[in-house]
Amino acid sequence: MTVPLIQQYRVARYLIEKRLKREERYPLVLMLEPLFQCNLECAGCGKIDYPDDILRKRISVEDALRAVDDCGAPIVSIPGGEPLIHRELPQIVDGIVARKKFVYLCTNAILMKRKLDDYTPSPYLTFSVHLDGNRERHDESVCREGVFDEAVEAIKAATDRGFRVTVNCTLFSAEDPEDVARFFDFCMTLGVEGITVSPGYSYQHAPRQDVFLPRARSKELFRSIFRLGRERGSKWRFNQSSLFLDFLAGNQTYECTPWSNPTYNVFGWQRPCYLLVDEGYTQTFQELMETTDWDKYGTGRNPKCDNCMAHCGYEGTAVEDTFSHPFKALRSFIRGPDTESPMAPELPILYSRADVSVEPGTDDERIPVNQL
Repeated sequence: MTVPLIQQYRVARYLIEKRLKREERYPLVLMLEPLFQCNLECAGCGKIDYPDDILRKRISVEDALRAVDDCGAPIVSIPGGEPLIHRELPQIVDGIVARKKFVYLCTNAILMKRKLDDYTPSPYLTFSVHLDGNRERHDESVCREGVFDEAVEAIKAATDRGFRVTVNCTLFSAEDPEDVARFFDFCMTLGVEGITVSPGYSYQHAPRQDVFLPRARSKELFRSIFRLGRERGSKWRFNQSSLFLDFLAGNQTYECTPWSNPTYNVFGWQRPCYLLVDEGYTQTFQELMETTDWDKYGTGRNPKCDNCMAHCGYEGTAVEDTFSHPFKALRSFIRGPDTESPMAPELPILYSRADVSVEPGTDDERIPVNQL
């Protein structure tokens, strides 16, 4: 884990305050989507399947900063679409930084080099650049040649100017562990702060459904990658908690914490999380937290969630576990993810199989609770 000390301190202080107040549910990261429009059409994206009138919509500076204040999370992630298309994004970012919130500006980096002058290096601002593998793999993932080279150039330009930069890597099906390990090695040569890694979520509206990883294969893939890293002595830096990485390797039985990463976009506050786009919206953050039936969501509780292992659902769980069991987290940090022990059991399925259809190719290994 390579999160700067100032960020660790402020997040830790925030969590301690919430625990002292005995608050049961509170956000850790605000997912602020200022628009859905993008300059790419990636095969695994579920965010751009909207009519043109919706894609032209933008969140105003005033509404964006109001959402930041209402949510109160110490970290704000700005995904999209492609956020750098938004003409008022520099004012939004400046307003968030002025509030001493940590901003992760997610971008495919096509516009990044020409937009750098609009931003000021700060410990509170990080460019999170989307790279899904080495040149051939990434360009295949984003369905356009040349994007990998543009992103690498933008990363080098940003780090040379003193910006914090991370790589945001989503892994899909047919990944080769050797290729991923080599890609992680390459990322370490770019001078980035760390890598944020996650298995792709099977968006219902994504153009292709054959690119996503079911949970069992996700865990095996991550075990193979981490094993290769250990055998090579690679010093990979991840911008994530050690227990989340251990979860990816199948060593933690975690429930999703959907309220830890609430989403605000052009429709309002999205129920229940960044990934589920058809569950409805509320107009206020308070309404989102108080009226959402959180028990309906998560692995084993909702078929749409069963193959999800994404960081926006489980990093919050891992952070909570870190605070509750610091010595376990320390062991995981020192030793790295376990790649040899039997995997932790999966959560039971709490809904009736008779009520849902299983998507072809999904992980159907677990047993419904009524058959245990």
